[in-house]
Amino acid sequence: MDVHSRDYRARARQIIEETPEVREAVNAATQTFVDNRQKAFADLDGTALSRWAERVKSHALSHLADYLEEAEARLVERGAHVHWAETASDVHQIFECIVREQGVKKAVKAKSMLSEEIGLNPFLESCGVEVFETDLGEYIIQLLGEPPSHIVGPSIHKSLDDTRVIFHERLGTPRDASPERLAEAARDLLRDAFLTADLGISGGNFLVAETGSIALIENEGNIRLSTSVPRIHIALVGIEKVLPKWADLPTFLQVTAKSATGQPVGCFVSMIQGPGGSPGDEPDGPEELHVVLVDNGRSRLLADPEAWEALRCVRCGACLNICPVYRQTGGHAYGYVYSGPIGGILGPGLVGLEETLPLPFASSACGACADVCPVRIPIPDLLHVWRQRAVERGLTSDVERSVLGLLTSTATRPRLFGWAEKAAGLLPAPVLRHLPMLREWSAGREPPRLEGPTFRELWDEGIE
Repeated sequence: MDVHSRDYRARARQIIEETPEVREAVNAATQTFVDNRQKAFADLDGTALSRWAERVKSHALSHLADYLEEAEARLVERGAHVHWAETASDVHQIFECIVREQGVKKAVKAKSMLSEEIGLNPFLESCGVEVFETDLGEYIIQLLGEPPSHIVGPSIHKSLDDTRVIFHERLGTPRDASPERLAEAARDLLRDAFLTADLGISGGNFLVAETGSIALIENEGNIRLSTSVPRIHIALVGIEKVLPKWADLPTFLQVTAKSATGQPVGCFVSMIQGPGGSPGDEPDGPEELHVVLVDNGRSRLLADPEAWEALRCVRCGACLNICPVYRQTGGHAYGYVYSGPIGGILGPGLVGLEETLPLPFASSACGACADVCPVRIPIPDLLHVWRQRAVERGLTSDVERSVLGLLTSTATRPRLFGWAEKAAGLLPAPVLRHLPMLREWSAGREPPRLEGPTFRELWDEGIE
């Protein structure tokens, strides 16, 4: 996926000013997720669960090479082909080789953020492969030619009427079709794709090293068809998705579903361990299973002593749902596959700080994201790390650095700060709105009116 994060401010402003319906749709969907999450954890000790999950993921990451090699050995024992891909280009080469050798013309694809990260669909289409997204939300945005707006709900920025319009234009459904009729139309088309596709593609929520099992969570049943009906299945798995033991998996399945949508557990959980007819497994399934273990910047981020904890992410989207900044625009403003608070720390780590500015600054630093993270990623702290690095590398604007330098000098001199405070109180609001840095801050706020004595004056007088 191309990165357009540098345009964040302009894209966010455009969405807020020109498409208020996006804000309404995103707020409605994310608030539902937040409410359901609270209910799901109401009778559980969420803190204890998240501390346990944090320890397991941190342990797995600190022994990543060993657990990946163990997972590879178990998969190979069951007849799977394991590939290692350092970059997105490496993934493309692996797919191209399989597509050419197997004569693949049609692929059905389950929801996968990693596939979005590496731009898989456009590459396969350039190879002459017709690709069908089979998750309903992903299918909607595929018809629209858009990337996902949310990690879990890719089309939450679209209303029912938006979907009716695109389905009418592309699938011929009535303009006033019910949600059930829209789902039926998509199901009819995709069912034929499942039965005629040569290749099924999936991601991987977790990879259990002890058993070589790939765990997939879904709510629609499309993943099971994508991974079992076509004669070839390719699973894309980020190397950070590994878990040490089979016994670790049930709790992660639960905390991920509860954090994402508030469900006790995903409606469908599939375990992939080998192709059809592999030793010890059911006879059904694909003739070939290929597992592609993808790095794409993860090793570099893991080696960063200040920022590596972002790799604990289980892609639940809870931090997006609670974020007051994300909820104003949805994910497209961020210009990167991972949006919201997690995008602000994953983006710089995976593709570089220069490419993803100003995402670390696209946060109010309220801390709500850290409160809901099921693996206790200290997101506000990591945002601060990347902000500090941006300043140290001279990536922020000259005006911003000059104004902050002046503010620092003023704030560290009590008498000068008092004079500045009084002077600011005398300036009319229109003037304040045009001062550097205050211009954007005041765009959505009313500058405070200072009337009467200031706090410092009251303090000096000893008035409580």
